[in-house]
Amino acid sequence: MKRIAMILVFAIFLLPSCEKEFLEKSPIIGVTEDNFYRTEQDAIASVNAAYATLQFQLSPAGHFRWFWGDIMSDDALKGGSGDNDVNELLQLETFRGSSNTTLLESEWGANYEGIYRANVVLEKVPAIEMNEKLKARILGEARFIRAWNFYNLVTMFGAVPLADHVLAPSEYNLPRTDAETVWNLIEQDLVAASADLWKRSEYEQADLGRITKGAAQALLVKTYLWRKKYAQARTTAEDIINSGEYQLVPDYADIFTPYGENNSESVFEIQYMNASGGNWGKNNANEGSFTNVFTRARGQFAGYGFNIPTQDFVDEFFKEGFEDPRLASTVFREGEEMGDRGVFTQSATRGLPYKFYSKKYFNSKSDDAPFGDPNPNGGSNDRVIRYSDVLLMHAEAAYHAGDENSARASVNLVRKRVNIPNIGFTGTALLNAIYRERRIELGLEAHRFLDLVRTGQAAQVLGPLGFRTGTHELFPIPQSQIQASNGALTQNPGY
Repeated sequence: MKRIAMILVFAIFLLPSCEKEFLEKSPIIGVTEDNFYRTEQDAIASVNAAYATLQFQLSPAGHFRWFWGDIMSDDALKGGSGDNDVNELLQLETFRGSSNTTLLESEWGANYEGIYRANVVLEKVPAIEMNEKLKARILGEARFIRAWNFYNLVTMFGAVPLADHVLAPSEYNLPRTDAETVWNLIEQDLVAASADLWKRSEYEQADLGRITKGAAQALLVKTYLWRKKYAQARTTAEDIINSGEYQLVPDYADIFTPYGENNSESVFEIQYMNASGGNWGKNNANEGSFTNVFTRARGQFAGYGFNIPTQDFVDEFFKEGFEDPRLASTVFREGEEMGDRGVFTQSATRGLPYKFYSKKYFNSKSDDAPFGDPNPNGGSNDRVIRYSDVLLMHAEAAYHAGDENSARASVNLVRKRVNIPNIGFTGTALLNAIYRERRIELGLEAHRFLDLVRTGQAAQVLGPLGFRTGTHELFPIPQSQIQASNGALTQNPGY
């Protein structure tokens, strides 16, 4: 089995306690909070409900990772049918975004829903009598999910409310907590999760796709890099490397194919399926991805044409005097076959002017959902962290820790996979080569904007696009949240 089941806990447990009229009614299904959270099966169901939030993409508006990581960067344009097609996204892309946007509201809400469900697990599961090793794993999974959602929030918004437990009604209007404290919780959760989670090789095939020890360690490496804790980042990355749990897929072209899902270099991968029967009207219950249809070309290719690769991004693949072979697996160019949907020409996309389209989340018509509407039922998993990302993070951490030999070795492992020459740079040239390798290797995988901000390159690279230092490192706090908090939340500078 390729996927774990994303079973939702009964809706009664996910409603606010103030829904008095509903809660006073006799439960139709015979289950209440008082008699739930009693068995091992209840513990698994509760953590599966937390897992389900990882899949949210339209809740209710779109908030894909590639919105923030790719379109906000120099790697991609919004695309679509024109400026008025999701104009809110165009405003964000050009750094003119309003704080009153459904896109950011949905991102904020989805992350806090994930945090809430993880907190429920962390509060309810410890008292259940069950296998202690499994319990520890479930709690580790919940800690990772909480950390992941806070990671998204703090990297996008900075200081955010620290909902580190299930909130009582009197706590709903929490003020923002400084980013350093939020980072501390993320780090603590990931350290604890790394100790309790199972290795990838310890899971049964039916549980393929669950969060592993390596996933927690990899997100911890990212956290250490953001906090400039380079020695810890290097050591943790080496723990992953030396674990023997991961290896690079021999052929880069295989990574984003249907048979490449959950492969040997998959460290953290959000699971989607094309046969869940999802629909446009119940988006938080979908188990299919919308990324396939949103990033596929329009016209005969039956997509919406968002996340369009830029010329600057494509040019990067030629800067060593040859075409980097990874380009062919990253971008569609005119004249290429788009799977079984036909040859890409501008006329075939209804005359839209785009010369390139993203290839990494492309699906052929033969991969469409076997029943129902194929658009909300894309089957492509979201490859969030790959082993090559770990190697490049290790290279960056080793460089800053003063070990250039190890830094070069990790970069060259990534390059060796695609049969291009080793690099031999030293000093600043080596660091820049590591950054460039990240752009090419991980292109259109939603890393670029946050990498530019984290490494202090955003002003130089994105300044011509409208980026202003001191403002655009962060997104605006959704205005709806400020209003709902009765002013307890404050806005980020410059918005």
